Amino acid sequence: MSTQLRLDALRGSGVIAKPHNARTIAALTRNPGCTRRAVMDAAGVDKDKTAAATGHPASIGKLSPLAVARGQGFEARVKSQGGAELLRLLRENLGLPIPQAHYLDLGGDDDSVIGGRYLRSRSALAASADSGPDAGTLFDHPMLRLQIAGVWVYLEPDMVAFRLEDKFYIIEIKSFAIVDGVADPGDVTRAAIQSSVYVLALRNLLADAGHDPNLVADQVILVCPKDFSNQPTAHFVDVRKQLTVLRRQLARMADIDRLLDSLPDGVTFDLAPDAHGLPTRSAADLAHALRSVEARYAPECLSACELALFCRHDAHDAHSTAALGRTVREELGGVDCTSTAVALGTGTLVPTDDLVQAAETLRAAHALRTAILGQLA
Repeated sequence: MSTQLRLDALRGSGVIAKPHNARTIAALTRNPGCTRRAVMDAAGVDKDKTAAATGHPASIGKLSPLAVARGQGFEARVKSQGGAELLRLLRENLGLPIPQAHYLDLGGDDDSVIGGRYLRSRSALAASADSGPDAGTLFDHPMLRLQIAGVWVYLEPDMVAFRLEDKFYIIEIKSFAIVDGVADPGDVTRAAIQSSVYVLALRNLLADAGHDPNLVADQVILVCPKDFSNQPTAHFVDVRKQLTVLRRQLARMADIDRLLDSLPDGVTFDLAPDAHGLPTRSAADLAHALRSVEARYAPECLSACELALFCRHDAHDAHSTAALGRTVREELGGVDCTSTAVALGTGTLVPTDDLVQAAETLRAAHALRTAILGQLA
């Protein structure tokens, strides 16, 4: 059976693959060791519907209408007047020597010509690469693409790519605030990961056009509201680390056959929808199929994966140390169960050779806890 047929079987007969976007591609990097997520994403399984069918619905990535409107309004302000406000930011906030720049909107509403839009974007960006170091141009909504598990995924980012001297820069516009020069670390991390998707896609586009992909800077320009106003400000963000993780995960998904070979025969995540699109497969049967594929749960999954609540429920039921976070799990070495950790810490279980160091750490922690509780009594 071909790879595509195997992926179709995982998703379910007649079910259209859920397309990727920059956010979902970025989310792949949050837990690159999770086989469950890798195969489901490669197959285009709708994890949101799958999670709901198991009784553990998720709400990540769902913004309120007010938040969506605020984000769209802020982006429109930044891009207004042919990018005049954006040019001011680049000059005043980042000190970039930009007297003026051309503005080119590569957007479009017709998805039926998405491949043609990619070729048009490639032509425009390649022409800029050929035109010399002083050809400053703002490219609004270029069409980019990345290959995910052998399938081309087209990306229409809400961003602007800019050519300054010998580099292209990705400009990512976000609506979270930067207060006194500092933004929420989680928001910045998510923006950096998503921006790295655009950087890699733009590098692929230039390489496809016969140019050096390193013309694209590994720093992106993050534009956000300043303090508690709607006035924009701009900062550089380094995405080299995120690029490394992204490349590694895409390479892993390119070798999807190896992951598929590890799955039990006949496993599928088909929800068996009825004529109205409602799932008819039992939650228990679907959960059994999911559990047959190895997962790697961590609390960080709660902000990145639709199946996180299902996986957390399983981790808690199994008394898995994974539910305590990656840092704790790494400190505990090969201790996978919290009951084992308690037994080692209290001395009621003799450690095997590979758990001696973890047992010493746990006994020290137990002694410290006992001493503190004794002082409080």
